[in-house]
Amino acid sequence: MEEFSAHRSRTNLLGGFRAILFDLDGTLVDTAPDLLFALNQVIVEEGGDKPLLSLGDIRPLVSYGGRAMVQRGFGITPEDPGFARLFERFLNAYRDNIANHTRLFPGMERVLAQIEVRTMLWGVVTNKSSWLANPLMAALGLAHRAACIVSGDTTVHRKPYPDPLLFACRQLGTIPKHCLYIGDAARDIEAGLRAGMHTAVALFGYVSSSEEPERWGADYVFSSPRDIFDWLVDSSFSMV
Repeated sequence: MEEFSAHRSRTNLLGGFRAILFDLDGTLVDTAPDLLFALNQVIVEEGGDKPLLSLGDIRPLVSYGGRAMVQRGFGITPEDPGFARLFERFLNAYRDNIANHTRLFPGMERVLAQIEVRTMLWGVVTNKSSWLANPLMAALGLAHRAACIVSGDTTVHRKPYPDPLLFACRQLGTIPKHCLYIGDAARDIEAGLRAGMHTAVALFGYVSSSEEPERWGADYVFSSPRDIFDWLVDSSFSMV
């Protein structure tokens, strides 16, 4: 996996691209502030001596899901008594505050506009459940623009299984080799590769260097949404 600037010689590979698919949390949108608010709200309501968390505490956990955040906030595991209750309260608090501070990552609106100008398709493939993903996309004004929204409960298996990405292809009426999937977690890249797609790591998301994303096997790494925009502008697309 190389930086975007090293991929200019590979632009011939892009001629057949029809669609770009994004992971949601940590790739398309920055959901950490609202997830943090929801978790801290439950911590306060529970009382006790558990300290409130910061964005720095939460960001590395977002890609691992709500259970990881509850584990961090309360110092318990899913097997502990009371975990299920706390997890449900966290999800409900998050649902009620799902788009208070969540926004597209800076520069991502420009990326989406460039995709649309090129008459390409874009969509979302996330492990977030549909009862959270769909309201979030609607609240951000993105639901009507996305060609597909595939959630964690859309198919039997979630990422890292390829099923959600293959389902997205069917929704878009295209095939995997004509898609690029961008995500910020190892499971995203694994799912994309297993589906037969080109893949890219969003380093601007919640991935940390300790996770060694260079070992994930992605075709590209984007340090910022600006890198994605430059890649789109620099690349020579011919629709097939």
